[in-house]
Amino acid sequence: MKMNKHWIWLLATICLVSTARSQVEKQVHAMSAREAVEYARKNSFEVKKALEDIRIQHQVNREVTSNALPQLNGSAAVNYSPRVAVQSFPNFIAAGTYGVLEQEGVRDANGNPIKAPDDFGIIAAQFGTKWNANAGLSLQQILFDGQVFVGLQARDAAMNFARKNAEITEENIAVNIYKVYYQLLIAQYQINLYHDNILRFEKLHHDTREIYKNGFAEKLDVDKVSVTLTNLRTDSLKLKTQMNNGFLGLKVLLGMPLADSVILTEKLTEEMVKSEILDTAYNYGDRREFQLLEIGKQLNEFNVKRYKYSYLPTLSAFGQLNSMAMRDQFNLFRDKWYSSSLIGVQLNVPIFDGFKRNSQIEQAKSAVKKSNYDMELLKLSIDRDVASSRNRFRDAIIAVSAQRENMKLAEDVFDQTKKKYDQGLGTNTEINTAQTELRTAQTNFFSALYDAAIAKVDYMKAVGKIF
Repeated sequence: MKMNKHWIWLLATICLVSTARSQVEKQVHAMSAREAVEYARKNSFEVKKALEDIRIQHQVNREVTSNALPQLNGSAAVNYSPRVAVQSFPNFIAAGTYGVLEQEGVRDANGNPIKAPDDFGIIAAQFGTKWNANAGLSLQQILFDGQVFVGLQARDAAMNFARKNAEITEENIAVNIYKVYYQLLIAQYQINLYHDNILRFEKLHHDTREIYKNGFAEKLDVDKVSVTLTNLRTDSLKLKTQMNNGFLGLKVLLGMPLADSVILTEKLTEEMVKSEILDTAYNYGDRREFQLLEIGKQLNEFNVKRYKYSYLPTLSAFGQLNSMAMRDQFNLFRDKWYSSSLIGVQLNVPIFDGFKRNSQIEQAKSAVKKSNYDMELLKLSIDRDVASSRNRFRDAIIAVSAQRENMKLAEDVFDQTKKKYDQGLGTNTEINTAQTELRTAQTNFFSALYDAAIAKVDYMKAVGKIF
């Protein structure tokens, strides 16, 4: 029993510590839409991936720079030949000896002049030692290479290209955050409206039951109100579930732990949507996609330049320092090592490559033309986006005003119908119709308000001013 109590206390302590730790780790974030965007720029995993692309490009630029810096390499090797290779060569020793004897008139034992044979044969001998070692340094420096110099010039453009890609990623995430944020605000407003409507129908349900008890209403009237009340509660529950799932999606966009909580501090109102009068003038250069195409065109132009420079000769300097040891025994460091050195300059002149460079230049020129076409197509797309989003925003603002008045009118109609019903002058059907029209008017108003907010976000993106 003592051991069981001991384990129970231990498990309880572990559970309490784990619960306390989880509570400490959970955070509550109260933020406006713009604050949510700033949070995502620091924590979104998509943004972090784009920032890694910038770091990768930085290292690529360092790699390009390394081509223009001295290249220093060291090498060392030890070779052992159990059997030194045998080489065969003409017997030049015998030929020389016979030549001297003939020249001096030497005679053989029979008194005849010595005469060289027609064939002296070959000699087989081993050249080299069993143990050989060498160590050395080599240095190479490019003095002139047009392609390397163009690569150095293109480093800034390549880095700007990576940065612009990251900005586009941030912009797309910001647009999605604004839309989800406003959608959640609308959902909260609709839940509040459902709450108000439920309170109305709970009172109506109570009043109808009292009227039924007094014999002035039918059981059918009570049932109809009960059905409507149940539907309202069910729809409200569904909307809460959808809103909770929406918050999960928002946290994923933000790069926020799902255990954390988000509180929306901004209010979506007509005044907020209508604020900041939208200018009709815009500049293509404000769009980050257009800026990206401009940088891409610049990089393609560097490509043309690079291939043209490949026709020029390349010049490089080099130097070598080597030291060797040759032994028949493994005593490489006892005796002298033999050193050698070399310094030189190398010039490579391209003469004919089968028109390869010409083909590369033409391909690069076509890539530049394609960049120009892409920019013109994007201009047309920007014009269309600006015009369509402006039209949607204008119509949405008109719809918001109209739906607001319509919702107010529907509320008045419902209130008047309820009063008539309470006085026994109206029917349950009129109440249900008025309530349905009120719900429809409320839904239409918030739908129009959301459409106006989204149209404004789309317009700000179209003119390149989402940040």
